[in-house]
Amino acid sequence: MDQQTVDRLRERLETERGEVRRQLDDLGARRDAEGIEDPELDEGFADAGQAAAERANLLTLVRSLRDTLRDVEQALDRMDAGTYGLCERCGQPIGDERLEALPAARLCMTCKRQRASR
Repeated sequence: MDQQTVDRLRERLETERGEVRRQLDDLGARRDAEGIEDPELDEGFADAGQAAAERANLLTLVRSLRDTLRDVEQALDRMDAGTYGLCERCGQPIGDERLEALPAARLCMTCKRQRASR
């Protein structure tokens, strides 16, 4: 992979990192803890079951965003270490097409398929 491609993918990853951080902040997620602040509910919000369901959905979204943020930051770390674009499992290069589609990819398609078939 040429340096121009790596630079372009780094820019995409940095943009994604900023966007995910903004979304986490908007949702009230604390940066130093697994939980989130209680969401703001209307004063007249009387349905506790609905509130619990909304909170569960919010927690699921925050966990997903945190996973995405972790993957993006790990990809940026691999770029800094010079190991970006290599499969974490087999050490072979990850295809450029896969990295273009998913810049934070950690596995080549062969290893991804093997992992998914388990």
